[in-house]
Amino acid sequence: MKTVRAGAALAAAVALALSACATNESGTATSAEGSAASSLSGTLQGTGASSAKAAQEVWRANFQTANPKVTVNYSPDGSGAGRTAFADGGAAFAGSDRALKDDEMTGSFASCAADTLPLNLPIYVSPIAIVFNVDGVSDLHLTADVIAKIFRGEITNWNDPAIAELNSGVTLPDLAITPVHRSDNSGTTENFTATLAQVAPSVWTDAASGDWPASLAGEAAQGTSGVIAAVQNGSGTIGYADESGVPDGMSMALYSQDGSAAYTGPEADAAGAIVEASSRVAGREDNDWALDLDRTAAGYPFVLVSYAIVCQQYSDASVGELVNAYISYIVSDEGQEAAVPQAGNAPLSGTLATGVQAAAASIK
Repeated sequence: MKTVRAGAALAAAVALALSACATNESGTATSAEGSAASSLSGTLQGTGASSAKAAQEVWRANFQTANPKVTVNYSPDGSGAGRTAFADGGAAFAGSDRALKDDEMTGSFASCAADTLPLNLPIYVSPIAIVFNVDGVSDLHLTADVIAKIFRGEITNWNDPAIAELNSGVTLPDLAITPVHRSDNSGTTENFTATLAQVAPSVWTDAASGDWPASLAGEAAQGTSGVIAAVQNGSGTIGYADESGVPDGMSMALYSQDGSAAYTGPEADAAGAIVEASSRVAGREDNDWALDLDRTAAGYPFVLVSYAIVCQQYSDASVGELVNAYISYIVSDEGQEAAVPQAGNAPLSGTLATGVQAAAASIK
C-alpha cells in the first residue's frame, strides 16, 4: 500500500516553530519559521513501535498543521510489525525500538531504490518503566538480579525474602507475582531483555530478543497499552512499558544495581545520559545512526531508543520528498522539544542531533 504522493519541492516546510529543516553546509538543521506556506501534499504511512505513540501524535498534529495538504498516519502495531511493513512496502517508514541488524540491512525493501540501503535514524529516547499493582504497596525498591528473577519466575511471591530485604518498613503481601510481558514482537521487549542481559547476566541467560522467551511463564499482552491494562486490571502484577505510556498515579519501581547505590526511577535524563555515552554500530553507512547502547552508563539502565527506519533513496522521489520533510521535522530541535510535555522523551542533543538531522535531510 503506497499512499504517498508529495507535491512540490521540499523547501516549503514548516512555520510557527515547526521545522522541515533545511540543511546548511555544516549539516545542521535550521528552523523554517517564517518560510512560505507549504506546498507539500500527500498521505504518508508509518507503522511500528507503540512506545513512541504519544510522541508521534504530537509530531503528526504539528506537521499536518504546518502542511495542511499532508496527512500522516502512524499505526502503533509494534516494532516487528513496523519493520515488516517497511520491508514489504506497506509503510513508507518504520518506527522500531531497535535498529536493523547487519543481516537485515541486506534484505529487500520494496520502497527503496535499487542498490541502496535503508537508514536507521534515532528519533525518540525514553526510559522503560517497571510498573506494578500490589494492594497496599506504592513504593517498591528492586535490584537487577531481583527483577531478572521475578520475570524468569524464580521469585514467585511478593513477600519473598529477596524483595523484603530491599523494602524495609513495607508490608509486602503473601500474594503470587504475575509478570506481564508483550505478546507481539516488541522493541520494548528487546530493550528490556538486553538491559537484563547486561545488568544481571548471571540470572538473565537468554539473548536479547523482541520475542519474549517461550520457556518463561507470565501473562502476555499486546502493545504498550495492553501491558498497562493487564497490570492495572490484575492483582500482584508487574510489567514493563515505555514511561510515556504509564498513566498518572500508576506505581513504578525504583532501581539500584545491587542495592548499594541510591534507588532511581525512569527519568529522561538517565535515558539521555546512556545515549550520549554509547557508540555507533560499526561498519554502517555514514548517514546510518544505529547505536550500540552502553546501559551501564547511568543509574537507571532500562532505556529504549526508537528509530525511524527509512530509505536512503526511495524508488518514488515524491515519497522521499515527503519522508524527508516529516523525519526532518521530528529530529529537529523544535520537533524533539515539542514531544516532551506529552511523551517525556529525552531530546536528541549534541553530535547525535546534528548527525541525525543531516542524515534526515539527505533522504531522497
